[in-house]
Amino acid sequence: MLYKTLRHALAAFAATVATLAVSSTAIADTKNYTVTAPDGVALAVQESGNPHGPAVVLIHGLLGSRLNWDAQVNSAELQRYRIITYDLRGHGLSGKPVGAEAYRNGRHWADDLATVIASSHANRPVLVGWSLGGAVISNYLAAFGDNQIAGAVYVDGVIELKADQIVARPQVYRDMTSADLKTHLDGERTFLSLCFHTQPDSSTTERLLANAAMASWDMQSAVQSMTVPAAEGLSKIKVPVLLLYGEQDALVNTRGAIARAKALDPHIQTKLYANSGHAPFMEEADRFNHDLAAFIDSVATH
Repeated sequence: MLYKTLRHALAAFAATVATLAVSSTAIADTKNYTVTAPDGVALAVQESGNPHGPAVVLIHGLLGSRLNWDAQVNSAELQRYRIITYDLRGHGLSGKPVGAEAYRNGRHWADDLATVIASSHANRPVLVGWSLGGAVISNYLAAFGDNQIAGAVYVDGVIELKADQIVARPQVYRDMTSADLKTHLDGERTFLSLCFHTQPDSSTTERLLANAAMASWDMQSAVQSMTVPAAEGLSKIKVPVLLLYGEQDALVNTRGAIARAKALDPHIQTKLYANSGHAPFMEEADRFNHDLAAFIDSVATH
């Protein structure tokens, strides 16, 4: 009996050491590089986790950057995956082209994602898009289909930019595109506060505000009329899709978005977090990471 107990204890210890070794290696191997979209925009890409694990591409939302995904990139549970993040055009360390055309045409955002997948040589990754990142997935599916991916997760994602799916906040969006600096910054602050049912700690809030200040003003104005032909992609998709939304979302009409997605694909899965707002991956990070891992494991190609 004692021998069996010791054997099990040693096996558990070895497994823990192996997990820590993978995590340490993954963190040490974190790399940053730049790829170029078809229209010449430079995209800042980051990779972490297990380079030999199933690939997942995390796509942040409006006014964000790859730093939005810190709770996933630094999660011990997710370190077994190859985690790929990138800053969307007009955001973070990626290029910020001048003029509306670079942002209004949804095909540009689709091309960006396709470029990241191809340049990183990701083998059938799972796509995870938060908020605006959901619209990027919708555009990608419309342009390229689902042959190169294993599945998709919309995290309070924008299915389409339509009134029945978006909570009306006209004053906030007007302020965000104001030429007056104070009005502009206050509008961004209000927008970010609406992302959360439970507000983040002060250091996270400061980082979010810094991210927002880096975002292109042209992008913030033009993206509100971005083309998102979701029906062209979601109605034909064959890989699994999960909609993971916070029930307290103050920016996306959860019921409207889910109803539209299910009308396009009745097989879409849904998960609702009763105590989260627009950002469940930050508000309930441990639960989100567990649910994301379960989805990746169910669809991933090694």
